[in-house]
Amino acid sequence: MSSLLVAKVLNNNVIIADHPQYEEVVVIGKGIGFNRKARDVIPLDVVEKMFILTNQQEQEQYKQLAVQIDERIIEVINEIIYYINSESKTPLNEHIHIALTDHIAFAIKRAEQGMTIQNPFLYETREMYPLEYKLAAHALEIIHDKLGVALEEDEIGFVALHIYSALTDQHITAIKADSRLIADMVKVIEDSLKISITGDTLDYSRLLTHLRFAIERIRRGEKVAATHRLEEMLKMEYPEVYSLSWKLTKMMEKRLRRPVYKAEVSYLTMHLQRFVEKREEEEESAQE
Repeated sequence: MSSLLVAKVLNNNVIIADHPQYEEVVVIGKGIGFNRKARDVIPLDVVEKMFILTNQQEQEQYKQLAVQIDERIIEVINEIIYYINSESKTPLNEHIHIALTDHIAFAIKRAEQGMTIQNPFLYETREMYPLEYKLAAHALEIIHDKLGVALEEDEIGFVALHIYSALTDQHITAIKADSRLIADMVKVIEDSLKISITGDTLDYSRLLTHLRFAIERIRRGEKVAATHRLEEMLKMEYPEVYSLSWKLTKMMEKRLRRPVYKAEVSYLTMHLQRFVEKREEEEESAQE
């Protein structure tokens, strides 16, 4: 059997069907439900660009979504997911169909009502996930072109996190928590060192990259090698920055609920010392 047997048509773009391998599935594809009815047979080889949801929980959630959302929006979101899939060359977790459909549909509704939500992690997201940010920016262009709805730039960041979640099989909640943690650490650094770390600068990009990789190492339990001598030298030479680095690693340890190797303190100290030296250079220049 190399065909789908239609069980129920939810709309022009979504059907419930019996699959030769996966039994009951939700099938998503442009026009797949058009002029179809229960018991119709659809040969698999004639269906282009379709997604099949095989996870039962995902199926149930998508069934509920599909009947609540304008099918034009579903069609556009499917186009966006095809685009992400083709550009990333990486299999997507099928939960993206629920998460991205729900998010974009609600974002469109808010935009039509004149409501906007600020994204506090926009800069962090753009720096940490450049590929996903680029894909998300194009997704918003598709929405504008196809639906005539112009979503705010803040939405690019939100959509990028959903894309990153689907590409890495990480739950969106954990990804948002990491972004929030990094934003909080940047604020602590600014307050402690009495500096302003401006977005769109190389210094900012370097800092975010360092913090992101530190968090990923901690999540993996990856041990970072460092010598006791280096640690003692940094503690003596840069006591202010070393103390701040220790405070930041304790923040990561508490929020991630993972142990942090002491070497992370040393590496973070060396990184943050750049900001102190730059601050001192700027103060000297201002006095001349």
